[in-house]
Amino acid sequence: MSLTPQVLLQLGGALGGPLGQILLTIVAVGVVILVGRVVLKIAWRLVTIAAVLIGLALLVTTFLL
Repeated sequence: MSLTPQVLLQLGGALGGPLGQILLTIVAVGVVILVGRVVLKIAWRLVTIAAVLIGLALLVTTFLL
């Protein structure tokens, strides 16, 4: 028999108290922040690329057409 179910059952009791709930909440917030940082990093790159492309298009249409 694997130790994993036994460990999970023991942790379930420990995490059921107020401190356990606070720990789970802090861990969940940390995961959300880490995922958010990755998403925002990608979003900033997309916004920067779009701004450069639109700026170039504006310059081209202003001076060449």
